[in-house]
Amino acid sequence: MKAAFWYGIRDVRIDEIPAPVVQPGMVNIKVAWCGICGTDLHEYMAGPIFIPDQPHALTHQQAPVILGHEFAGEVVEVGQGVTRVKVGDRVTVEPILACGSCIPCQKGLYNVCDTLGFHGLSGGGGGFSEFTMVKESMVHRLPDPMSYEQGALVEPAAVALHAIRTSKLKAGDSCVVYGAGPIGLLVIQAARTAGASRIIAVEVSEERQQMAKALGAHHIIHPLKENAIQAVHRLTNGGADICFEVTGVDRCLNDAIDCAKTDGQIIIVSIWEKQASIFPNNLVLKEREIKGVLAYRNIFPAVIDLISEGRLQVDQLITRKISLNDLTQKGFEELIRSKEHIKILVSPSLV
Repeated sequence: MKAAFWYGIRDVRIDEIPAPVVQPGMVNIKVAWCGICGTDLHEYMAGPIFIPDQPHALTHQQAPVILGHEFAGEVVEVGQGVTRVKVGDRVTVEPILACGSCIPCQKGLYNVCDTLGFHGLSGGGGGFSEFTMVKESMVHRLPDPMSYEQGALVEPAAVALHAIRTSKLKAGDSCVVYGAGPIGLLVIQAARTAGASRIIAVEVSEERQQMAKALGAHHIIHPLKENAIQAVHRLTNGGADICFEVTGVDRCLNDAIDCAKTDGQIIIVSIWEKQASIFPNNLVLKEREIKGVLAYRNIFPAVIDLISEGRLQVDQLITRKISLNDLTQKGFEELIRSKEHIKILVSPSLV
């Protein structure tokens, strides 16, 4: 089968490897669609970040590894002891790898496991391949109305919903979303679903500004054309209740802090390629709270329901579909060149 391996910065290769042989407790999936995640792009441009450069504690693999963790497909084989799914089921995959025994795992916080890994980043296979094998516990069935394309968007939507659930956002609150990329646009929708009364998007791309407005943002701020901090304080009468930082840019993080009201909260959703600097007094003097969130936990079924009910609109985020052979030039490189794309989906079966 064909699979896309990360070898180094801007070095992703399509290799031919044997298809996985199903093991007890495991499920073999024929991948229909896999999305290019911002994390994949970070790895492509500046990795390794999550990709292990020495054997990972859970997969015992290191680079080169197969990429792709936002995917859906058909179950084609199940291992001994598997009861939750059967051959022919349409599924999406929760790609978190956790040990199950560390203190965070024992508390149910498996998304911050001490030896955390991700299928499609840490070894053991990935969605940028024709077939991949995962644990039965990672598999979630898709309802009949949901397409495979929508199934591939469950994972990023789970990131957004987890960010909202982990925050202090309440119905009637105001919020700012810094960055209207795929996750930012999903955070906007999740905030709307949670009852936010005023959602402000801060974004420089005009295409993404328009998408943010269409998906529920009440106000759009172009930070290169106006002072975003002043604009937020004017629109919210003193600062937003919650600010979501979804850019991974130092300046945006600091602006997000200043956009929060006294006793407000800043949620960092993005993954960072390098260190950021903040002035702690901007938190201390206003008793603001800053909190990081990672991935998701115990949330895939709720996200699947929200998408299937149409309360999270993911189809509009898909701006291109390509084959696995085109992953580098029409996928990664295109996302670097152009901000007009939101989510590019990749199919291993397309020629």
